[in-house]
Amino acid sequence: MADPRRFGSLSTVLMAAEAGVDIVDTALNSMAGLTSQPALNSLVAALSNTERDTGIDLKGIQKLSDYWAAVRPVYYPFESDLKSGSAEIYRYEIPGGQYSNLKPQVESFGLGHRFTDVKEMYKTVNEMVGDIVKVTPSSKMVGDMAIFMVKNDLTPENIFEKAKNMAFPDSVVSYFQGMMGQPEWGFPEDLQKLVLKDIEPITVRPGELLPPEDLEGHGRYLKGKYGFEPTGKDKVSYALYPDVFENYIKYYMENGDVSRMGSDVFFHGLAEGETSEIEVAEGRVLVVEYLRMGKPDSEGFRTLEFEVNGNRREIRVKDKSAHQKMQGADEPAVQMADPDSDSEVGASIPGHIMKILVKEGDAVKAGQSLAVIEAMKMETVMAAARDGKVDSILAKEGQQVKTGQLLIRLG
Repeated sequence: MADPRRFGSLSTVLMAAEAGVDIVDTALNSMAGLTSQPALNSLVAALSNTERDTGIDLKGIQKLSDYWAAVRPVYYPFESDLKSGSAEIYRYEIPGGQYSNLKPQVESFGLGHRFTDVKEMYKTVNEMVGDIVKVTPSSKMVGDMAIFMVKNDLTPENIFEKAKNMAFPDSVVSYFQGMMGQPEWGFPEDLQKLVLKDIEPITVRPGELLPPEDLEGHGRYLKGKYGFEPTGKDKVSYALYPDVFENYIKYYMENGDVSRMGSDVFFHGLAEGETSEIEVAEGRVLVVEYLRMGKPDSEGFRTLEFEVNGNRREIRVKDKSAHQKMQGADEPAVQMADPDSDSEVGASIPGHIMKILVKEGDAVKAGQSLAVIEAMKMETVMAAARDGKVDSILAKEGQQVKTGQLLIRLG
């Protein structure tokens, strides 16, 4: 099997097929090219009536391509903005799939204007760690490290002094701990020591350290907390991605099954007078027309009027912004950490608090993990700069925080 994003153009994939490659990773034409895979429809057509004929129905996959051509504009904000092929891949060695995600990830940190700097730093980090093979998750580690260094004005020259008390992104710590495997030539020892602080690296295959997975225990936990009978798929999903799966369950319980809703409606909602057809079950379609929205009442609720298959319906929805204004509530001021104080732990990245790992009154050691922040798949651990006791915790799990916002104060 071969990933044609490593090959590049369709012509290169065809040459690989002639050389005997049996399986390649492609994309429908409407989703292909640039940072994605080469075009499936074109490949099928090119190989028709040859010894390597795929046997795939061109008319059938054209219908699929037409469908995704209509869906793709909904996701335009997540596009990489590339309009044509780029030779940058040869300079930076950023995998195509990661390149698409890297720009919105960089922008989420307020570094959109420094995207070129991040790409240059990606190349620098790759050289710092020894020009490693960059596939998920090792490529993500290089990207997270590049963003971290640009965000904190770090360079290969100043990192050992300036970052000695900094907590590195979780993916970087995992890499240097050996949780992604062992590079054939080993880790750069000085950089490994800087990143890990007092964490002991492993020297075996990471899977050997994993305990047996208790799927039945996961099932009991999910049933007890959320009140539903989990399927085998639910248990495995929780085992692989516990935080993501629980966020999904919470969203599902609050909003219901939205999987049959069109992507445009899901992301943008309906405009007044707009109609949407929603297939709620096989052969059962609801024609929903959004008529109007009323003014907020004394409790901050608005009445929304719809027609569903010609029958008028009304629902009341809490307008949180209107309720705040009615109560005279202002957005609370954000308290920032003093960057010169080792008693105040501030957020090193903007994101949401995934976990608070300590309680008020806990004794902590220098370098001990205190909280985990996540932003665009990048997890960063906030650590104590010194020994002490947790005096106060000013953030809570799930809260969105800004760079530098005070999270924990040590006594």
